[in-house]
Amino acid sequence: MGGKLHKLERFLFRYNLIPPKKWRPAAIVAVATFIGLGLYVLRLSNAASYLSDDPQACVNCHLMTPQYITWSHSSHREVASCNDCHVPHNNVFSKYYFKAKDGLYHASIFTLRAEPQVIKAKSASIEVIQENCVRCHVNQVTDAKMAGFVEDHHAKRTDRTCWECHREVPHGRVKSLSSVGLQLEPIREYASPDMKIIPDWLQKTMEENKQKSTQTK
Repeated sequence: MGGKLHKLERFLFRYNLIPPKKWRPAAIVAVATFIGLGLYVLRLSNAASYLSDDPQACVNCHLMTPQYITWSHSSHREVASCNDCHVPHNNVFSKYYFKAKDGLYHASIFTLRAEPQVIKAKSASIEVIQENCVRCHVNQVTDAKMAGFVEDHHAKRTDRTCWECHREVPHGRVKSLSSVGLQLEPIREYASPDMKIIPDWLQKTMEENKQKSTQTK
């Protein structure tokens, strides 16, 4: 053990990674401060959530609230999360590389307060979303019967994106940051622990009515 420590010390001194004695206390404080601030930022930004497939990770910042709300009221909510549509699925490395690249861009825009009122997908995201549309709906887009009653369906699904026709899937017409109000489902990151969707008086009335209904049967 002692030999390994001596080797580490020799390595650090050889490459001037250890400051002179009089600067060591200041260097220790600076490194500890840097590490502490880094951990605080990671905790404040809820960074670990981005490794998951939880859709509410997308609303850690306020930018994606309209997208989250419109998705949560769509039929896609039951079958697909944000990552099902917005990241590649060809392999795990592509998935997390794309998430990291996209996340860094979003974090930079949010920090600089440079977000547009209407958020639109970049070209790289458009390609990924289109691939995932076809991946999930391959039976529909290759269905011979559909090709028979939808005019030029092959051209329409190969020469353009799916949402040029299916315009309201899954986010509807509402796009801007100022046009989506409150929703019934609270966002965990911003909701207080004691927040309730159903007020106490209504919950009490519902329970009483349920008891009366059970007694009369």
